[in-house]
Amino acid sequence: MSSARTIRKFESQEAQKAETLRYWRSRTAGERLTAVWEATLASWSVKGFTYDASQRSKRTLTRIERTRS
Repeated sequence: MSSARTIRKFESQEAQKAETLRYWRSRTAGERLTAVWEATLASWSVKGFTYDASQRSKRTLTRIERTRS
């Protein structure tokens, strides 16, 4: 998520929290998930881990819905 950054001053912590909530509610679900993934990668890098997609599990998950009898 590479977007321009803006610095804002708030009168109170409550005003800052309200603005943060408004911002994230204005984002799409995909944008929020991307932000979570980027934060996850950043926290892993602090711990010295790196993400390698080639090491992912090769299992396939399948969901089957049964009709109720």
